[in-house]
Amino acid sequence: MSLSLPFDTTYARLPDRFFARVSANPVSAPRLIKLNAGLAAELGLDPEWLASPDGVDMLAGRRMPEGVEPIAQAYAGHQFGQFVPQLGDGRAMLIGEVVDRDGVRRDIQLKGSGPTPFSRRGDGRAALGPVLREYILSESMHALGIPTTRALAAVTTGETVVRETFLPGAVFTRVASSHVRVGTFQYFAARKDAEAIRVLADYMIERHYPEVAGAAEPYRSFLTQVVDRQADLIARWLLIGFIHGVMNTDNMSIAGETIDYGPCAFMDAFDPATVFSSIDQFGRYAYGRQPSIGLWNLTRLAETLLPLFSDDEPAAIATAQEVLGAFGPRFEATFHRGLRRKAGLSTEEEGDIELVRGLLDLMTANQADFTLVFRHLADAALGPDHDEAVRSRFIDPTAYDKWAVEWRQRLARDPQDPEARRDAMRAANPAFIPRNHRVEAVIRAAVDRDDFQPFEELVQVLSKPYQDQPDHAAYMDPPALEERVLRTFCGT
Repeated sequence: MSLSLPFDTTYARLPDRFFARVSANPVSAPRLIKLNAGLAAELGLDPEWLASPDGVDMLAGRRMPEGVEPIAQAYAGHQFGQFVPQLGDGRAMLIGEVVDRDGVRRDIQLKGSGPTPFSRRGDGRAALGPVLREYILSESMHALGIPTTRALAAVTTGETVVRETFLPGAVFTRVASSHVRVGTFQYFAARKDAEAIRVLADYMIERHYPEVAGAAEPYRSFLTQVVDRQADLIARWLLIGFIHGVMNTDNMSIAGETIDYGPCAFMDAFDPATVFSSIDQFGRYAYGRQPSIGLWNLTRLAETLLPLFSDDEPAAIATAQEVLGAFGPRFEATFHRGLRRKAGLSTEEEGDIELVRGLLDLMTANQADFTLVFRHLADAALGPDHDEAVRSRFIDPTAYDKWAVEWRQRLARDPQDPEARRDAMRAANPAFIPRNHRVEAVIRAAVDRDDFQPFEELVQVLSKPYQDQPDHAAYMDPPALEERVLRTFCGT
């Protein structure tokens, strides 16, 4: 354990009330399941050491190398609309920050490593299933080009955790640009700690938004940047059919990354009302509600920043409202640009969005698969002779036929060459997504049979989502009726 790791944890240099210092927690027999060697090298970490017994001990939270002083971060949050003034890292610890080969500072955090002062009587552990799910989903999102936290490693602990039943324990190593959330600001606002809010805002500006440091109104500019990143992020979620599932304010990253893959899922058949999370009984975080919830969460952030905008409360509120008012136009611009790309339109005409929304409405009425309709539409852009793969996804194929007439009239006014259009559409429309039934099958194989080969294969397939993979074409298929997964569950 004498290896010197390139950790420099700037967050631990903030005031003590921002975090709690924690210690490693013993586990009986850690075993490495998966190491993301490419990401390790990107971070300047030695993959061979990480895979060694000492490295696995660290990844399991069993022992820390000399000089590593983990912390658990404090935060609050609105959970399904109800404010909880203290949450914090109840089953995670930040073991360090590194500056990667691109000069970007990134956190390395262990999830499931044991109890912390924020555990609220929980065991601080994670089960194997949620660890594998987060590994699969976060790496898939990265491959799809969506800003996200990353997966560095997954290890089993050799112990069991008790949920509804006894399950194998595991620890997930997450890499993030940072772990500061909307709920981190709310934690200090709930305590009327204006100084802490200022310190946190200054820290985030220096770390993530240095370009606003010299602005006339830096805190206004800071909120503007966060709003822009979140609007873009949520638009990009919708463009690939992703449903976060638990968009609480403690699950919204100030850095603009997708974070906390709990009961998340990708849609099969398109329907804006789709909900998978077993705890979202009223559809608060349904696919189509994600933009409005994103704005709601950002409004909670803006509330915490009011004292930084102005000593005059009406003026501060006016500033916040003006900045928040830009969310909708920013979201729509990104979303509409993405819809045009998905439909093969390289220029803009007034009726374009209505045209694509018309297809989405037909997909809802016909239970058509979101991912495959758009993937096959790329081939259909070559001409009617290539329509059958799209048509077959509709209960009533003639619904597509009628829409396609108008679509091709629009394509005729677009300057792209048909082959170039198809290539551009294929780059915007993935063939492979982490379908729920595939993820669940991987988890069952690992949990029930200690078989990780399906996990390895799925991770490999999802690493190239926009490429044809004839040997793995079955991974494109939606679930059969008996394979459908209608509910996903939070890891806690």
